[in-house]
Amino acid sequence: MQQLKNAEEYIAQQRSSIAANSECAASHYNLAVALLGQKKYDEAEKELFETIELSSTFAEAYVQLGGICLKRGDLDGCLKYNQLAVTAKAAFSEGHANIGFVHLQKGEIDEAIKALQKAIAYNSKFLQAFATLANAYLMKGLIDESIQANLKALSIEPDFAVVHNNIAIAYMEKGEFDLAIKHCDKAIELGYEVPAQISEKIDEHR
Repeated sequence: MQQLKNAEEYIAQQRSSIAANSECAASHYNLAVALLGQKKYDEAEKELFETIELSSTFAEAYVQLGGICLKRGDLDGCLKYNQLAVTAKAAFSEGHANIGFVHLQKGEIDEAIKALQKAIAYNSKFLQAFATLANAYLMKGLIDESIQANLKALSIEPDFAVVHNNIAIAYMEKGEFDLAIKHCDKAIELGYEVPAQISEKIDEHR
């Protein structure tokens, strides 16, 4: 209840700021983010459109619009808004990562890799970008590159269960079953449900 009350107070504060100065893009954006937290997507969308009308280079607002599109299953819309985000701010790593994610969902692996490489070039600690890039490399058959990207992700967050699962698959593809077993077991230990076809194949080499 306290959290809900705090959110309502924050929203009221942002609305008050907008009433005092309707041309403050940051206030519209802050209100939109708060509304997103309450899953009021249509209201948030209106505030985000207001944000970019007031400040066309507000890259974060484009990314949030892309997120709304993704929730609606609109991959093309998500891609469009994230492309606008990196046009507004070329070094915006989150936008590049989202572009990579969408391309991967669409099966456009080469485009995904290019975008994700940009994301990590601009932010060398971008955990999710490394994890997604590792998947893209694996789908492309670039096993060594996939392993390296996964290892980088684990150097940032050693207990990222999904990455332990993914690197286990990569090591299995390479025939390095001792390492596959190690990471598969770690994924399970961290609560990840390793797909049966993967765990069964790894178990054959215990």
